[in-house]
Amino acid sequence: MSLQPWTTRKPVKSPPPHEEGKPPQGAGYVLVVDDDPAICRMVTSYFGDNNLPARCAGGRQEMMRYLGGPQPGLIILDLRLGSDDGLDILRDLRANSDVPVIIITGHRPDEIDRVVGLELGADDYLTKPFGLRELLARARAVLRRQEIGRATREKHPERGGYRFLGWQLERRARRLTDPNGEVIALTKGEFALLLAFLEAPQRPLSREQLLQATRVHEDIFDRSIDVQVLRLRRKLEVEPTAPRVIRTERGVGYVFAPDVQSF
Repeated sequence: MSLQPWTTRKPVKSPPPHEEGKPPQGAGYVLVVDDDPAICRMVTSYFGDNNLPARCAGGRQEMMRYLGGPQPGLIILDLRLGSDDGLDILRDLRANSDVPVIIITGHRPDEIDRVVGLELGADDYLTKPFGLRELLARARAVLRRQEIGRATREKHPERGGYRFLGWQLERRARRLTDPNGEVIALTKGEFALLLAFLEAPQRPLSREQLLQATRVHEDIFDRSIDVQVLRLRRKLEVEPTAPRVIRTERGVGYVFAPDVQSF
């Protein structure tokens, strides 16, 4: 990670020796995956000073040790990890866990890392250089959205689902099956986006409405919705380049074209 100059003025406190490399006793902590020990200590110290417990992992192997115990509430993943490929780590995380992830990307002018990271299911991102205050604010925002979603699910259990064109989405199980009965994997963002479409079929939805429905961080550009729609089209459309299910409404956003039945 690369930090803005002002962040380096804060004294760095190392975690107690017995905590290094060991999973914390309770869930809900932030796991910072970065191969720079000084940056790791700085971030975890700053978070700890602001009442948000955090731990460090220097790469994939150490991260897996943490994931074998109490699960973190959030992972902050630097995509530049030396011998480890951060995007590969993110891909593996999304295949096996729904823990939210904030990715840290480089200065790439074409923003490839950011776009690919969002495609793979990252919940938010920061580009280098960044300040500790902003990182903390984004971490709190992601954790707050998780808690709101959890409280809502407990208060209003999801039942039933939707059918369209032979497809079926089960709300409670969060499972999508195609017309042949095959289960199609969805990330949290893809599920939320599809649910937003199915709850308002044949009605144009703006990017702002879809951003709110998927609970993407308000500072993420609207183009992030375009990325999620592209990912969803690849799973639903016969020909994603000529979409007939999720159609683009120029100057507005998108519309889910098929008839939808609830059950």
